[in-house]
Amino acid sequence: MVDTRVSLCGITLDNPVIPASGTFGYGYEFGELYDINILGTFSFKGTTREPRFGNPTPRIAETASGMLNAVGLQNPGVEKVISEELPKMRKVFHKKVMANISGFSLDDYVYTCSKLDECEDIGWLEVNISCPNVHGGGMSFGTSAKSAAEVTKAVKRAVRKPVIVKLSPNVTDIVEIAKACEAEGADGVSLINTLMGMRIDLKTRKPLLKNTTGGLSGPAIFPVALRMVYQCAKAVKIPVVGMGGVSKAEDVLEMMFAGATAVEVGAQNLVDPYACRDIIADLPRAMEKYRVEKLSDIIGAAL
Repeated sequence: MVDTRVSLCGITLDNPVIPASGTFGYGYEFGELYDINILGTFSFKGTTREPRFGNPTPRIAETASGMLNAVGLQNPGVEKVISEELPKMRKVFHKKVMANISGFSLDDYVYTCSKLDECEDIGWLEVNISCPNVHGGGMSFGTSAKSAAEVTKAVKRAVRKPVIVKLSPNVTDIVEIAKACEAEGADGVSLINTLMGMRIDLKTRKPLLKNTTGGLSGPAIFPVALRMVYQCAKAVKIPVVGMGGVSKAEDVLEMMFAGATAVEVGAQNLVDPYACRDIIADLPRAMEKYRVEKLSDIIGAAL
């Protein structure tokens, strides 16, 4: 009998599979399709201090082995997330959930994280300093070690729950940024967010996305994500949550061999809403095939 349990920042997960923010809503939408309590947990839709309509359309474009998105953090704002979304989520999901938070200033991050820190349902705060699709915030905090450290330090002073900082791959040295977050008290890092990309409509000769550029996700980015997870896991002592192009049980094992404690699944949820359910169901087979008895034993085995 295989053991799929892992511990993320002191909280035990039944398995390491976590739907990534922006691909799973607030959970209850998927709760209509299957019992989402089989998940390790999930990271809910990126939340900001104020409501955001997001970027103008079109903001989604298909690519070979992936997709581009420039949704732009559309969400109802933290007050409505707490008053309206979490109560609906609570009816279908009975484990601790991961809150994903974005901001446009240090005050934004501190305010939103402090509000969500008070919610009993929330186990972790995933602080997104890496969104490439918004202006005046988001990724700008994630592209330098100094600003990443400042966000981490400010949030850690304001909250009690574990803080996992979500890192951008659109940088020269992601390891330097991971180490800076660790130095300021981050309880973990998650990576990678999407890679910057674009497409052009040959008929109109203009970019397909109204935002011009968007974030590339899907199987095409898996090798890049795996490399960065490996590098960061080798450099820091805090847990690493791996993501980027994960679409099957074998990908989860690869991420964990590279040093990931848990693994987020993103774009695949948009291709197949049952993706996480099926990956979890298939994990025991993959574990037996590669002679893995306990998932917690293989974290960082390739380091």
